[in-house]
Amino acid sequence: YGIMIAKGNYYRSHFATKKQGQYFAQRRKPVEPQRMLMVSGLPKQDFYRSLRNKAASMLFDRKAGSSSICPKQVPRFGYLTHKKCRLPPQGGILQMEKRIVTVQYNYDVAIVGSGVAGLFGACHMDPSLKVLVIAKREPDLTNTSLAQGGIAAVLDTVNDNQEDHIRDTMIAGGYENNPDAVRLLVSRGPADVRELMELGAVFDRNPDGSLNYTLEGGHCRPRIVHHKDSTGSEVQRALLAYVRTLPNVTIWEDSLVALLKKDTCFHLDVIQEHTDLIRHVNARVCLLATGGIGRVYEYTTNSKIATGDGIAFAYRLGARIKNLHYIQFHPTGFANKKDRETFLISESVRGEGGYLLNAEKKRFMQNYDPRQELAPRDVVSHFEMVETKRQNSNDLWLDISYKPADFSRQRFPMIYQKCLQYGYDMTKEPIPIYPCQHYLMGGIDVDLWARTTVEGLYAAGECSHTGVHGNNRLASNSLLEALVFSHRAAEDINRLAKEGKLPEPCNGDFPEDNYTDRLPGGIRTEVRAIMQRSFFVAPNVEECRKGLVRLDELRRFMESGKWHMDFHCVESRSLVTVADLILRGVVQQEEAKEKKQEEANQ
Repeated sequence: YGIMIAKGNYYRSHFATKKQGQYFAQRRKPVEPQRMLMVSGLPKQDFYRSLRNKAASMLFDRKAGSSSICPKQVPRFGYLTHKKCRLPPQGGILQMEKRIVTVQYNYDVAIVGSGVAGLFGACHMDPSLKVLVIAKREPDLTNTSLAQGGIAAVLDTVNDNQEDHIRDTMIAGGYENNPDAVRLLVSRGPADVRELMELGAVFDRNPDGSLNYTLEGGHCRPRIVHHKDSTGSEVQRALLAYVRTLPNVTIWEDSLVALLKKDTCFHLDVIQEHTDLIRHVNARVCLLATGGIGRVYEYTTNSKIATGDGIAFAYRLGARIKNLHYIQFHPTGFANKKDRETFLISESVRGEGGYLLNAEKKRFMQNYDPRQELAPRDVVSHFEMVETKRQNSNDLWLDISYKPADFSRQRFPMIYQKCLQYGYDMTKEPIPIYPCQHYLMGGIDVDLWARTTVEGLYAAGECSHTGVHGNNRLASNSLLEALVFSHRAAEDINRLAKEGKLPEPCNGDFPEDNYTDRLPGGIRTEVRAIMQRSFFVAPNVEECRKGLVRLDELRRFMESGKWHMDFHCVESRSLVTVADLILRGVVQQEEAKEKKQEEANQ
């Protein structure tokens, strides 16, 4: 099939045989710059399978100019239609007047998300099941990849025990945890961590070859396995490499689920980024592993994909959403005053002896909690805000400069390099820090098999509410939860498949998206401002009520129009939904407290 790459006033036609990937440059000639006959392109990964040449990479380079496939039938991908489109004056991907639609795809299992929960779940699906993993951006752009600290598990049974891990988890969660879920997490966790190592994940070890365990806030003893200060990235690398070897698993990258609906099975509309290509997917069961909601805030440690899409989908399907207002604010986000991108200063920096300092560069946690810097995250964040008010200054610092420089550089190489980029040497001076949104304890409510209240719909990882964390997550329990409950989801799906209880695959009714109006910009920015005013570390109930009024206006505005379904539209819709659910939870919790207080006073 042919490929046309347009740039400036010229285009080149390239042709490649699908089997051999051979490349031939045919001609170069002028073309009318303002009007061209073009269609949107195939998914990036499908091009790469067929085209082993530099021209293919230009197709998805935003700065390379416009690109297209010639209008013809393409094997495997159905018919592509075309219309005339104007060439943007500065180049870039063309915007289509009509949505391009491909054939429907049938899978046994659709997994939305490519972090640890999505990939570990895919690892454990029965080989007879056809599995699709949908990655919103690159498969390794996930919250998992950003996890620094490690994975908490009782692997050293001589110096540690499961009852202590359970107790630490319950204390951190304010005893609002589900005890059965906590016990399942702690008992199943060690085996899943060992399997992770068998799949290729490498964790730091001592000179004698034993695993090196570190201590983090809220834990009574060292039990966290880690890969320097980039554990999540190592876990993501190992799982992604393994999943790519599985013949029954397909990964779609740069793909956003725009619609999830259900009749006897599940139907998903999947948008390809940078193109108008949309693919329809039918799946017998669906596992949501879409991560957190960090981008609902102005300042977060979460990746740019964390817009709460999975929670919004589940909510619209009627699944129970629980405790979405249980949000963790990490006490040591890097205080980047230049822009809102925040990187995490790991919990393990305090675990290795880092001190929290106030605006006067003096320690203060000993004035508030006997655990000092090793208190749970919610406690530290709360007292940080108390201290800033007492000092009338937002300046806070984290200091580990008294430790040997080689120790800090070797133990925290990523944090060290990142701080240097912003002009701070952690081996010589304190690091500026401030609380920021980090993790969601609430989410799509699931049972001990990761089953939601919608039949056939599963959820695992940060988008789910297992009850493990209570109202505050214990450090390094997040990756463990994702491993355990995604594994459980796979086991339940395999059981249903073996018993012949999975629904029969069926084609869905997918209405064509011919809408051309683009949703106006600014909605996501306004949502973030509302959340920052309403609920940062401690909620402002009056601002929450005002925010709910404005969010309702935004929701009705979005529902009143017929908007072209692109990444901006889908993510804006998700953020409005998630913000509304969070603030409603805050207000309802406050009203319940007031009612309880009134009853006590009577």
